[in-house]
Amino acid sequence: MSALEFSYTQDALRQLASDVLRHARELGASACETDVSEAFGQSVTVRKNEVETIEYNRDKGIGVSIYLGQRRGHASTSDFSAPALRATVEAALSIARFTAPDPCAGLPEVSMLAMPATQNMDLDLYHPWALPVEQAIAIARRCEQAAFAVSPLIRNSEGASVSVQQSQFISANSLGFMDGFPTSRHYISCSVIAGEGDDMQRDDWYTSGRDAAQLAVPQAIGDYAARRALSRLGARRMKTRQVPVLFEAPLASGLISSFVHAVSGGSLYRKSSFLLDSLGQRIFPEHVRISERPHLRGAMASSPFDDDGVATHDREVVADGVLQGYFLSTYSGRKLGMPSTGNAGGSHNLIVHPGPGKLDFEGLLHEMGTGLLVTELLGQGINYVTGDYSRGAAGYWVERGKIAHPVQEITIAGNLRDMFLGIAAIGNDVLVRGSKQVGSILVERMTVAGN
Repeated sequence: MSALEFSYTQDALRQLASDVLRHARELGASACETDVSEAFGQSVTVRKNEVETIEYNRDKGIGVSIYLGQRRGHASTSDFSAPALRATVEAALSIARFTAPDPCAGLPEVSMLAMPATQNMDLDLYHPWALPVEQAIAIARRCEQAAFAVSPLIRNSEGASVSVQQSQFISANSLGFMDGFPTSRHYISCSVIAGEGDDMQRDDWYTSGRDAAQLAVPQAIGDYAARRALSRLGARRMKTRQVPVLFEAPLASGLISSFVHAVSGGSLYRKSSFLLDSLGQRIFPEHVRISERPHLRGAMASSPFDDDGVATHDREVVADGVLQGYFLSTYSGRKLGMPSTGNAGGSHNLIVHPGPGKLDFEGLLHEMGTGLLVTELLGQGINYVTGDYSRGAAGYWVERGKIAHPVQEITIAGNLRDMFLGIAAIGNDVLVRGSKQVGSILVERMTVAGN
């Protein structure tokens, strides 16, 4: 067997899932759900032209959730043998017997499950990359060499990496749902250090995709990482003031992640969100529109069903700035007295549409005029109960729509509710790396704390 091949066929995973469901039925479970998965990959890191690490990973696992009425027990194993499967089911059953009843526990309603229409849905999510380790090393070297070639001021490297990852799974439950598929995700990254003496700065860049053919040229990644690091030399501190703040596209996705967290079921039923009871309320300006598109071919967060087996659907999450729907699993939906939105496990390809004028990055700088461009955030200073936001930051001071100089050792602060309502523009410089597709976001006013 090649190191770049799965150990099990999809039919074999289906048989394992069927065996788990059969054991659960025979042992008296009222309901059961199981996930059978396998993953493997390799990662290579080169630093200063020398191979620093070569890592191989190969994992497998079976998770089993057993229901006795409204009592639930869960157990897992990495042993796929018949005795281990039965022992895992017995362990989950034993846990369920000693668990307090939960009226919201249980499988989804049959009508919500993704069957059988999705059985033949091909979302083009699996593109294996048969990359010998020698070629991976060569790619990483070309990436890092391109960075060092930019300037003699590129003094050091944290390494260039090439990663190939592939996985497959089958999800099934005792209501008749059984489906799954293979996926892939590959990336090339580079991180370098520029400067001399006391003025040293680091920056990085990476490219990722399901298909290696979608990745940027390795030399372009290294080159851009170097230029980003060089552009930060001579960074200054700032005096405390209130100014517009432009979040570069890679960081803008973090703002959208904060929005998703605040309107997700777990935060809502625990009452740990500043956006409680916000359904139907305007939480963004009228020009903001956010769509969920779970069935985009080849996209990083596409799936015909969620982790509960509930069918996913296209929907408008925010229209004209008004929240149209939460992100709910079967369980969190029941806790809130609402149906699942097919979001057990997270969101699926959130598309934040560019604002009026569809400004590019240069257009956003011009729109901001004078303010702060943020390209790096530090720390996790977000209070989701109150919405208070405070993060260490670095970036560039902008005057009259042009970058004036780099800045560092500053803190940006505000409240997410005000920040969302204060979004002045969303750019068309969309960078797709994960489940959110969004350009740079301009916030009208935040406090920037420095000297």
